Order: sequence, then C-alpha cells, then structure tokens
Amino acid sequence: MTKLQAKNIVKRFDHNGTSVVALDGINLNVEEGDFVCLVGPSGCGKSTFLNIIAGLEKPDSGEILLNGKEISTPGPDRTMVFQEGALFPWLKVIDNVEFGLKIAGIPKGERRQISERYLDMMQLTKFSQSYIYQLSTGMKQRVAIARALALDPEILLMDEPFAALDSQTRDLLLVELQLIWERTRKTIIFVTHNIAESVVLGNRVAIFKHRPSKIKKEILIDYRRPRLAEDENLLKYQHEIIQELKSEVIEQKKTGD
Repeated sequence: MTKLQAKNIVKRFDHNGTSVVALDGINLNVEEGDFVCLVGPSGCGKSTFLNIIAGLEKPDSGEILLNGKEISTPGPDRTMVFQEGALFPWLKVIDNVEFGLKIAGIPKGERRQISERYLDMMQLTKFSQSYIYQLSTGMKQRVAIARALALDPEILLMDEPFAALDSQTRDLLLVELQLIWERTRKTIIFVTHNIAESVVLGNRVAIFKHRPSKIKKEILIDYRRPRLAEDENLLKYQHEIIQELKSEVIEQKKTGD
C-alpha cells in the first residue's frame, strides 16, 4: 500500500536576488514499510525534500500526500532525526526519550513504559539516568532514534544521522537500525551522502540529479538482511549508483555549485 506520494515537487530559493530552482519536479512513491535512501551530489536538495515531507518547508508547487491526504504542516505522524541529535543536554536520557510523549499528554506511567521499551531496543537501558553531555556522539544518536521511535510516527525521517560518527560506531548502528526496521516495519526515508550506507540500509535507493534536482533513477536493493558494510556482494549495487552519480558530480564541478 502506498504510504507517501511526492507529486512534482518544485522548490525555489532566493540567492542574491536571483531565483534558484533547487527541486525541479520530484516524484516519489513510498510504500508502507519501505526503507528508502536518498543519495545525490552535495547541495542537490535531498535535505530540502526531506524538510518538505516533514512539513518544515513548503514547496512552491506540487504536493506531498500521506495516506492520501496532503501534508502542509509538521505533525506527529512524521518524526525527524537530524545529523545532530537535537537533544536536551540538561535532561537525563530517559527524560529526553519521554519528552515528546510528555508534550503529547501521555500519562507518566505509560510514557515511562514506552520509553524504556525503546531504550532497551537501542541498548541504552543502563544509561537511562545519565545526562546527555555524559554520552558519546554515537550514544547520543541512539537516544535521538529512541526518542523518535517512542512517538510511533507513521514515517521516520532521517537526515544523515550517522555522518558525524566514526566508522566503527556507524557500522554498528547500521546493523542495529536494520534490526529495528525489521522488528517494527516502520516506514523510513533516509538521506545520506554515503553510497555504501545507502546500499546497506535501503530496500530502495533514489538517486538525485544535480541541481535543479529530479530523481534520476531508483535502484532496488534485493539482498538479504542484516547487511554488513564489508559484504563484497553489495559492491555491484554501489557501482551502479556510482555510475549514475558520475555525470552529476562532473556537472557540479562545471557549474562550481
């Protein structure tokens, strides 16, 4: 069943008095339980598109439909995990995970039960009483993911959440996120600049053209899970994505964008 539809999304920005087209007709269908990764050259509009899905920005034309209804504002049915976790350092881990539930008016006992479930899922139970500033960068991202999942959104939006992590921590989280996705079957849209990461995570990879951006091609990643970054059988998918991106990177260098 189709969960989300992007129909001819166009987005312009003003740059020194000149209108610049960032997104030039993005079309994408995301099915229930899909894990879709978005890749493309730097500055091609992947994060802008994600922000439009989240309701944080509005397109100049086109529409985003969630369950057949147009998205125009942020809502609890879509939760974003950013590159930086956007956590509250003065609160304990458990309080950070509970925060959205508290705002939603969930009773204390129920929100504690929900939060503890996702802390356990992210292997953070023994750190529940720690403060955010006491955690490593990787553990902070685990907290951010637990907080997002605790809200039980219909779609989880992730904007390069592992970009700042060291390779060892990232590889561990890549496996953990796959296991969580298989357990919850949450619909996920994941922006990344890392081609190997997109192949490990996604069951589909949507490749963006250089600005003004369109989706150039979608590649189905038909391979068993959990996937490991070092699995050589995934190289064929990486090479296919690289071939599609080569011309876009060359174009980017020509224009100096």
